[in-house]
Amino acid sequence: MKKLFGGIFPIVLLMSLSQCALNKSVQEAKALGDCKFRLSSIDSIYLAGINVREFREIRNFKDLDLARYPALGLGLMRKNIPLDLQLKLEANNPTNKIAGVEQMEYKVLLGQSEIFSGLHDQRIQVLPGTGRTIIPFHLSTNAYDFVMNSQTRDDFVNLLSALTSTKDSKAVKLLIKIKPTMAFGSKQVNYPGYITFEQNITADMLVNKL
Repeated sequence: MKKLFGGIFPIVLLMSLSQCALNKSVQEAKALGDCKFRLSSIDSIYLAGINVREFREIRNFKDLDLARYPALGLGLMRKNIPLDLQLKLEANNPTNKIAGVEQMEYKVLLGQSEIFSGLHDQRIQVLPGTGRTIIPFHLSTNAYDFVMNSQTRDDFVNLLSALTSTKDSKAVKLLIKIKPTMAFGSKQVNYPGYITFEQNITADMLVNKL
């Protein structure tokens, strides 16, 4: 009987500890859902390897002179136009609980079209109080279909214009959707639905603009 008890006790203890860890993670994820998010800044934006600052005079798709931007022309031929950027989300935790998650699924929409999606697999923790926590994201996608589609092209050009111009640019909004995801071995627990917020994009968000 003692041997049996000695064999069962460690298993029960491990199960109890695992359940406690799961409950803690769920509570932290719920607290993250109560946090307030905003887009703080955007930096290091490259389209086909070209710094987006070079497009500051672009007002429509016809202004994209392929002779001036051969890398963009090559991308069009190959149907591969890499779009890379760094953005920083600012989080504020108004609760009295620690908010956090080990990884986070994200989607970024421009207009009605999804332009970025992926998984941020670094630990995020937002302490309670009035201080802000900055969460960096690196986003990357092939923008070929987005650029070539006449229904999304104008939104994309307007985004470039909004980021690089201080006047005569149309209002552009990004819709950002994030979903905390908790993984425990083979078990995965997802936050119910997405934490969603929308924000106007302006040239002031572009770090180190010309």
